[in-house]
Amino acid sequence: MLTTQLVEQNFFKELAWRGFLHTSTVGAEKHLADAPLREKKVTGYVGFDPTAASLHVGSLLPIMGLVHLQRAGHTPIAIAGGGTGMIGDPSGKAQERKLLLKEDIEANLEGIKKQLMHFLDFNAKSNPAKLVNNADWLTKISMMEFLRDVGKFFSVNEMLAKDSVKSRLEQEQGMSFTEFSYSLLQSYDYLQLFEKYDCTLQMGGSDQWGNIVGGIDLIRRKHGKEVHGIVFPLITTSSGTKFGKTEAGTVWLDPQRTSPYRFYQYWINVGDKDVIKFLRLFTLLSQSEIESYHGDAMEGAMDWLPKSQETREAQRKLAEEVTRTVHGESALAQAVKASKIFFGGEITDVNENELLDIFSDVPSVEIPKDRLSGEGLPLIDAMVTAGVTKSKGEARRAIQQGGIYLNNVRISDEGKKVAIDDTIKGKFIVLRKGGRNYFLVRIK
Repeated sequence: MLTTQLVEQNFFKELAWRGFLHTSTVGAEKHLADAPLREKKVTGYVGFDPTAASLHVGSLLPIMGLVHLQRAGHTPIAIAGGGTGMIGDPSGKAQERKLLLKEDIEANLEGIKKQLMHFLDFNAKSNPAKLVNNADWLTKISMMEFLRDVGKFFSVNEMLAKDSVKSRLEQEQGMSFTEFSYSLLQSYDYLQLFEKYDCTLQMGGSDQWGNIVGGIDLIRRKHGKEVHGIVFPLITTSSGTKFGKTEAGTVWLDPQRTSPYRFYQYWINVGDKDVIKFLRLFTLLSQSEIESYHGDAMEGAMDWLPKSQETREAQRKLAEEVTRTVHGESALAQAVKASKIFFGGEITDVNENELLDIFSDVPSVEIPKDRLSGEGLPLIDAMVTAGVTKSKGEARRAIQQGGIYLNNVRISDEGKKVAIDDTIKGKFIVLRKGGRNYFLVRIK
């Protein structure tokens, strides 16, 4: 679990230097700064809708917001949206979400709960984190009660003016009343947490600002009390791509969806222009520690200066810190080992699934097992079959020039024959030409 030990820090200022602050309510900074003077902690929350059984790296920013809140001595609440998840947040969506079955929502909630425990301390002595399910109140209030006690405090004119609503109304399919009512449900969440836990701070992405303000207004109108909101920026990379997206799709926190190796690779391949920003946002490294990597990142940002993965110290630190938090020390060690294999390290103690994960994107070919029997298959034949070279003559020259590797071991003998003993687990051969031109041979 990520260390959530209390630290001497001003929560608002900590968010500011790390780059978390996009917008906040007037008075939010003073409210947080005055909490110790009042001898009272602030309780703040973030909501997570269970649209899948796993959170993804895009969820890390609000999660880290809760982490910093707890480290500053305040009390974090994570809402697992079992109730709102039945509707789906329309914010930032071009079309209506597919409604989930109740049993799917319950399964998704369990997965999310387990992942949040990697970050928050639910057993802390002074300020334990809380995990609540808004289905506990949203599924119990009647429609008439909701319309009378909540709906009357909202202006339809104000709701229609929200960007998330206007953009959808301009489209042909429009917006259903179900999604239109979502902001009322989220506002009611804030009211319930205020009444039950004296929660006075809601945090989320900048696309949640309208929903957060709705909750603030509801509490003010019903109780005459001032509460606050903080929203984080929506993160994009320096190239303009959406954070957490790759050619293979979403980067998940669940190791069954995104393996620790792939997860580690996502972070180690972060661009030099982004790595310092991501160290601030997604690790607990201090300001001085992060600044020590600044020169390394700037050096790598020079397009004319070659830089291998081995020298990407800032990216490696980022990948280690985030992978360790999400997947643990053992999975991090396996991910580092797998990365070394891809960059020419010795192939040892690797299982079939790990090997396939490492080389999932390289060309592959099948060779019958009986071709390796007896004296074995000439390596130059294997190279041509696998597509390493176009001809046997080219294969011989490549071996003579020292550019051919069998299971990451350089081969100098052009007469080398590949037998079963040369395979990995009796199932694979890894051929490499030059630095990183890999070819996977499956033995069938």
